[in-house]
Amino acid sequence: MADIGTLVESIEERAEALSTLGYRVRFDLTDGGSILLDATGGKVDVSTAEGGEADTVMKLSSDNLLKLVNGKLSPMMAFSTGRLKVQGSQGVAMKLAGLLDA
Repeated sequence: MADIGTLVESIEERAEALSTLGYRVRFDLTDGGSILLDATGGKVDVSTAEGGEADTVMKLSSDNLLKLVNGKLSPMMAFSTGRLKVQGSQGVAMKLAGLLDA
């Protein structure tokens, strides 16, 4: 199980690429906790926020989120194998997947 602090740091390291997202995405971790990625306003703010408002909610394990952010797991592969579930805007999820794959 990946540590929430490590996950937040890993997402913040990708802030430059994620700054063009323009939406709020919440990662609900199946093994406990939530991380809110707010990429509105041209900057990225990452915080631990239980139930924060978001355009899209992605449900996955902390280990899979770490792999996703570090480029070790393809977003499409995670979705198609059931390791990632998406609620809300599918378009936002696709845009985020493109930014993570870059």
